[in-house]
Amino acid sequence: MNDFDLKLEKLEDSIGKKRFDHSIRVYKTALKLNEKLNLNLSKEDIKLAGIFHDCAKYNEQMYFEKYKEKYNLDDNIIENKAVSHSFLGAIVAKEEYNISNRDVLDAIKYHTTGKEDMNNLTKLILISDSIEPNRNYDGVDKLRDIAKKDLNLAVIMQLDSTIKFLIDKHSIIHLQTIKARNYMVKGYKWKS
Repeated sequence: MNDFDLKLEKLEDSIGKKRFDHSIRVYKTALKLNEKLNLNLSKEDIKLAGIFHDCAKYNEQMYFEKYKEKYNLDDNIIENKAVSHSFLGAIVAKEEYNISNRDVLDAIKYHTTGKEDMNNLTKLILISDSIEPNRNYDGVDKLRDIAKKDLNLAVIMQLDSTIKFLIDKHSIIHLQTIKARNYMVKGYKWKS
């Protein structure tokens, strides 16, 4: 078994088969969108970011404790379970799976919240996570259609949807999500 296969086995053991299968679907969705949109992103970067984007999922507390001192992590990182796995995921990908590519680590770190001035890999993983074939929620089909034509508009729509969903649930909205959305809206070339 080669090194990558060992990493995949370790990942599946860590996050479970259901989440592992989701991660493979995110990778495959991102790969298809990369081709469809002519983004010309590295297939290797897409593979690593897509497959390992949820590498800290279900083990947030353990990884937080393990890397708290080394990375000087603030307790706030662990309070929002919906996004803590992504911020911790970049650390876990680096420490546990020896992924060192900064673009890949950023795509993992910001796949739930987005961030200002995202590169295309980060946008691609964020949107692929939201539209992979097993996702089923109101508006997902429209988002899938838009994503095949306009990555930036799809990301704006996804961020808008996330913010509306969190407002309706009276949940905390991560500041990164608001900043990402505002940055994307300001920079988007809206059609009249």
